[in-house]
Amino acid sequence: YQYLSRYKREEDLDHFLFIPERTEGTEKECLKLLLEFCGRHNPSSTELSNFTHFLNFQLNKCQKLVFCSPAVRENFQRF
Repeated sequence: YQYLSRYKREEDLDHFLFIPERTEGTEKECLKLLLEFCGRHNPSSTELSNFTHFLNFQLNKCQKLVFCSPAVRENFQRF
Protein backbone atom coordinates (compact mmCIF):
# COMPACT_ATOMS: atom_id res chain seq x y z
CA TYR A 1 0.00 0.00 0.00
CA GLN A 2 2.81 2.42 0.84
CA TYR A 3 4.33 2.14 -2.64
CA LEU A 4 1.05 2.02 -4.56
CA SER A 5 -0.45 5.03 -2.80
CA ARG A 6 2.66 7.11 -3.49
CA TYR A 7 2.79 5.89 -7.09
CA LYS A 8 -0.84 6.90 -7.60
CA ARG A 9 -0.10 10.38 -6.20
CA GLU A 10 2.85 10.54 -8.65
CA GLU A 11 5.38 10.95 -5.84
CA ASP A 12 9.06 10.23 -6.40
CA LEU A 13 9.59 6.63 -5.32
CA ASP A 14 13.36 6.83 -5.69
CA HIS A 15 13.66 8.37 -2.24
CA PHE A 16 11.01 6.28 -0.52
CA LEU A 17 11.91 3.42 1.78
CA PHE A 18 9.27 0.93 2.86
CA ILE A 19 8.95 0.58 6.62
CA PRO A 20 6.91 -2.52 7.59
CA GLU A 21 5.96 -1.14 11.00
CA ARG A 22 4.40 1.99 9.49
CA THR A 23 0.64 1.76 9.09
CA GLU A 24 -0.90 3.98 6.46
CA GLY A 25 -4.43 4.20 5.19
CA THR A 26 -7.42 2.15 6.18
CA GLU A 27 -8.24 -1.41 5.24
CA LYS A 28 -10.90 -0.09 2.88
CA GLU A 29 -8.42 2.26 1.16
CA CYS A 30 -5.88 -0.54 0.85
CA LEU A 31 -8.38 -2.92 -0.73
CA LYS A 32 -9.58 -0.22 -3.14
CA LEU A 33 -5.99 0.46 -4.23
CA LEU A 34 -5.20 -3.24 -4.66
CA LEU A 35 -8.32 -3.70 -6.77
CA GLU A 36 -7.31 -0.74 -8.91
CA PHE A 37 -3.77 -1.98 -9.56
CA CYS A 38 -4.42 -5.72 -9.70
CA GLY A 39 -5.13 -5.63 -13.41
CA ARG A 40 -8.12 -7.99 -13.19
CA HIS A 41 -11.79 -7.10 -13.37
CA ASN A 42 -13.50 -8.46 -10.25
CA PRO A 43 -10.50 -10.50 -8.98
CA SER A 44 -10.92 -13.38 -6.59
CA SER A 45 -9.32 -13.36 -3.16
CA THR A 46 -6.70 -15.79 -4.51
CA GLU A 47 -5.84 -13.43 -7.36
CA LEU A 48 -5.50 -10.51 -4.96
CA SER A 49 -3.35 -12.62 -2.67
CA ASN A 50 -1.11 -13.67 -5.57
CA PHE A 51 -0.84 -10.06 -6.72
CA THR A 52 0.16 -8.79 -3.26
CA HIS A 53 2.69 -11.60 -2.75
CA PHE A 54 4.25 -10.97 -6.16
CA LEU A 55 4.36 -7.20 -5.67
CA ASN A 56 5.82 -7.57 -2.18
CA PHE A 57 8.50 -9.97 -3.46
CA GLN A 58 9.48 -7.63 -6.30
CA LEU A 59 9.57 -4.51 -4.14
CA ASN A 60 11.64 -6.24 -1.45
CA LYS A 61 14.16 -7.37 -4.08
CA CYS A 62 14.29 -3.87 -5.54
CA GLN A 63 14.89 -2.24 -2.15
CA LYS A 64 17.80 -4.57 -1.49
CA LEU A 65 19.56 -3.87 -4.80
CA VAL A 66 22.76 -1.92 -4.42
CA PHE A 67 21.82 0.14 -7.49
CA CYS A 68 18.73 1.43 -5.69
CA SER A 69 20.59 2.56 -2.58
CA PRO A 70 20.71 6.31 -1.81
CA ALA A 71 24.52 6.38 -1.96
CA VAL A 72 24.67 4.93 -5.46
CA ARG A 73 21.79 7.11 -6.67
CA GLU A 74 23.68 10.25 -5.64
CA ASN A 75 26.76 9.21 -7.62
CA PHE A 76 24.78 8.33 -10.76
CA GLN A 77 22.20 11.12 -10.92
CA ARG A 78 23.03 11.89 -14.52
CA PHE A 79 22.16 8.37 -15.72
